[in-house]
Amino acid sequence: MKLETERLVLREMTADDFDSLYNVLADSGIMQHYPYSFDENRVKNWINKNMERYRIFGFGLWAVCLKETGEMIGDCGITMQNIGGVIKPEIGYHIRADHQHKGYAKEAASSVRDWTFTNTPFKIIFSYMKYINVPSANTAMSWGCSQVDEFEDEANEITKVYAISREEWIKLKK
Repeated sequence: MKLETERLVLREMTADDFDSLYNVLADSGIMQHYPYSFDENRVKNWINKNMERYRIFGFGLWAVCLKETGEMIGDCGITMQNIGGVIKPEIGYHIRADHQHKGYAKEAASSVRDWTFTNTPFKIIFSYMKYINVPSANTAMSWGCSQVDEFEDEANEITKVYAISREEWIKLKK
């Protein structure tokens, strides 16, 4: 699987992506809203989990690479997540700190959204985050989502849920 945008290539992760992904997931600033920190073991498990997702579902979080250089700057993709007690398709993203605020997360997530509605039967795609994670919420809205739910939970205190339906996506594409 390979997706291309104007500036990015999204591809399946491999074990060779460890160093690049470690630079993203082990950054406490990037992962400040995640329920735990990442060490080497967790990053290896993250890669292995996504490789398993590719085999089982045909999707997962993909490596986000700069088209011009091939450098991996993060991950973005669709995974099945427990959102408020229900398993739902969710687009997630993590972009290395020195490449944030350049529109890469929006570009990658928009491409994943298009791929998802083109290649899966999902009628709605979600993105969820801790209530204080304003940058992630803004990114979700930038690729067409609107807030559809908010609930209390143990991990995030309050979780905000954003979504876009297939019908809303079709209107965006016109």
